[in-house]
Amino acid sequence: MDVKETATKAKGLVGEFKEFISRGNVVDMAVGIIVGSAFTSIVNSLVKDIITPFIAWIIGDTDFTAMSLVLVPAAGEDPGISIAYGNFIQQVVNFLIIAFVVFLMVKVINRFRRKKEAAPAPAPEPPKPSPELEVLREIRDLLEQK
Repeated sequence: MDVKETATKAKGLVGEFKEFISRGNVVDMAVGIIVGSAFTSIVNSLVKDIITPFIAWIIGDTDFTAMSLVLVPAAGEDPGISIAYGNFIQQVVNFLIIAFVVFLMVKVINRFRRKKEAAPAPAPEPPKPSPELEVLREIRDLLEQK
C-alpha cells in the first residue's frame, strides 16, 4: 500500500465517522442520554432527600444495609464470611420507590398532554361562497319574488 492509498482510507474513515456522528438519530440519542442523566439526579434527590425521610418518619428506619447472615464469624484478623442480603433489600426498596416516583411524574405529564390535546380547536370559518354561487342565489331570490 502506498502513501496515497493510506491517506484515502484515512479520509474515508474520517468521512464515515463524520457522517455517522452527524446523523440526527445519534445526536438525538446523545441529547436523550444527557437529559436522562440530569433527570436521574433530580429523581434520586427527590427520593433520597424527600420521600425516604418521609417513609422513615412513618415506619421508622428505612436502612436495611446492616442486615446480613453470618456464615463464618470474624476471628482475630480474619474478617469472617457473611451474606449481606440487607444491601440487596435496600437496593430493591430504592428501585421500587424510584420507579413509583417516575410513574407518578409520567402520569402527571400525560395528564397535561391529554388536556392540551383534548382542548377543542376553534371551529373553522365556513368557506366563502364563490362569486358564481352568489349570482345563482341572487337569480333564485329574484325568481321567488316573481
